[in-house]
Amino acid sequence: MKRALMTAVAAILATQASAQDLASQEVVVTAKRAEQDDYQRDMPAVGLRRTADFLVQEVTIRGDTRDPKQRSAEIRQMLERAVQMAGKYGVQLAFGDYILTPLTLQNVDEVTLTNDNRPDSQKLEFLVKAPLGATQTGGAAQKKIEAFIEAVPEVGRAQMDETGDATLSIVGPDQYRTQIADKVMEDARGLAAKMGPGYAVSLEGLNMPVLWTQAGASEVMLYIPYKLVVLPKP
Repeated sequence: MKRALMTAVAAILATQASAQDLASQEVVVTAKRAEQDDYQRDMPAVGLRRTADFLVQEVTIRGDTRDPKQRSAEIRQMLERAVQMAGKYGVQLAFGDYILTPLTLQNVDEVTLTNDNRPDSQKLEFLVKAPLGATQTGGAAQKKIEAFIEAVPEVGRAQMDETGDATLSIVGPDQYRTQIADKVMEDARGLAAKMGPGYAVSLEGLNMPVLWTQAGASEVMLYIPYKLVVLPKP
């Protein structure tokens, strides 16, 4: 049993240098990671449940002014106003499908303007985030986001609206690897004790990347797709 646990810890340490560095980057909880060889997506019973870092709402600015240059200018100007007003309303802006990048006046041009589903109309999409924690619940965060969206003034025929349901984000999921492993090994030791002296447990897969899923209105579950195998002692 002791040897199995030591092997698992060694595998964890070895993978940190080669795995994708997500110790500091912010990710959307519902996003899917890239496919990898031998990638296990089954969620085990044991993981780390914690409050997410942000409530995230996708937002779309649409415009249908007939002149293309004026239409683009109105949409871009409304986006710049949103960036300028975000701090006043206690929210942050970002863009990205998987790893989020803060949206600032310096990089607003990186948000792509695309055709909308109507003739002579275009749109751009970005994210509005409100922090979660002991002093701010999911409901309070949602109200902040809604108040901000309502406050940003329209420019010409450009309008800003929520798109879909809010989701969550977490900053640096890989930083919780050791905490997750501690919970897994604690569970393994408990099971081994209940099995009796004739059995042991072996942990496999703790070298896999950290995964995440939404576990509540404002909580996420971080886990490693490990396998626990019960073995009779020789």
